[in-house]
Amino acid sequence: MAEKVLMTPEGYQKLLKEMEDLQKNQRPAIIKEIEEARAKGDLSENAEYHAAKEKHALIENRISELSKKINNAQVVDPSTVSKDRVGFGCTVVLYDLDNEKSVEYMIVGEDESDPNNGKISINSPIAQALAGKEEGDEVTVKVPAGQRRFEIEEIK
Repeated sequence: MAEKVLMTPEGYQKLLKEMEDLQKNQRPAIIKEIEEARAKGDLSENAEYHAAKEKHALIENRISELSKKINNAQVVDPSTVSKDRVGFGCTVVLYDLDNEKSVEYMIVGEDESDPNNGKISINSPIAQALAGKEEGDEVTVKVPAGQRRFEIEEIK
């Protein structure tokens, strides 16, 4: 059995929307491009045909990938998550002990990760180091630039 993929309702809807766009818009459009390129004759030297076939393969691969994720999704509503310890769906306010400023992250699924907007993957080094910790705990996180130290100010 495939491993469950954790995601928020927002992340799940985003995947469904992308799947719908691929199936209802992009796939029919690329099939039409292939037919038009095929109608131009000699396929061995038809760059448009080969480019369209390649794009079609990429679309089909993405549809397959999304289908697996959607079928294995375990949707977790952040409002139902316990705020006693850091875990999936929590928003965590951290005090960066090295830079002396607060940062806030929501811990989300891999496909939802957007660090520039405060969303980090459950599989990221920071989320892994924070998992199971409580408010007031200090955590040292190994990041590409070395180590960073945080204190958990709030779990919400």
